Amino acid sequence: MGSGSHAKQTAAVMDRFEGTCLELKPDWVLVYGDVNSTAAAALVAVKLGIKTAHVEAGLRSYDRTMPEEHNRMVADHLADLLLTPSRDAIATLKGEGIPDERIQFVGNVMIDTLIALRGRAKGAAAKLGLPERGFVLVTLHRPGNVDDPPTLAVICDGLAGLAEERPVIFPCHPRTRQRLAETQRLGNVRLVDPVPYLEMLSLTESAALVVTDSGGVQEETTFLGVPCLTVRPNTERPITVKEGTNRLIKPDDIVSASTAALPPRGMAPGSAAPRTPPRIERWDGKAGERIAEVLCEGKHFD
Repeated sequence: MGSGSHAKQTAAVMDRFEGTCLELKPDWVLVYGDVNSTAAAALVAVKLGIKTAHVEAGLRSYDRTMPEEHNRMVADHLADLLLTPSRDAIATLKGEGIPDERIQFVGNVMIDTLIALRGRAKGAAAKLGLPERGFVLVTLHRPGNVDDPPTLAVICDGLAGLAEERPVIFPCHPRTRQRLAETQRLGNVRLVDPVPYLEMLSLTESAALVVTDSGGVQEETTFLGVPCLTVRPNTERPITVKEGTNRLIKPDDIVSASTAALPPRGMAPGSAAPRTPPRIERWDGKAGERIAEVLCEGKHFD
């Protein structure tokens, strides 16, 4: 599928996935998240009469300019079973007219992965010469931030300002790196190639602060108790703002918001108070088990 248009990506997934479904004849198709393949696979499955479940159902940013929002809404209103990560998602689905019997509150499968692999995610900061809890980790990819030159310039100026005080590391894809190179405003911000999941998880937990526009990173930082600034006007994961360490900011607020979130200047890296992450209901590493019980044993979780 590569980097084709949304229509081409969606059509290609549908074309290939239909053959897979016809060959395997599954009892259920599980679609996850909010990417183009989520909506595409849901469309194929329901048209073939295959029972379909959406994992991570009920999330809304209420921003119809986001392709992810279209995919979430399509999947939720097509699927037979909606597997939600949090109670606010249940309220959203009910508000859209989804009946109770289609909704199951199973928890957050992304946290399952984090809990299962956290013990193996060690040492990434040290390998990169970064001080424990003494650096800022950046991950940005949304078109509204990286494809709009004036917005990107403001973001780069903010990150460059942070890099004057402490290390700032930015794993970025080649396309984003090209956009950043065009601005020539990053100062001492350290760009690195994309890193594997375990390394990224290790960097996230070791960071003093994360600046992002990623939905998943908002959840991971909340679970880990790591301060997070999300450069977006909205989030489909409001629980990370209400219950966690996440804050939505404008591009020109990066420096001021970071100053408020970071330990006082002069404090030795790693000397800040212990983190006390919030306990969010059913973010416990057992969401996958609940999904299996729903599908295989007919259990109900409300």
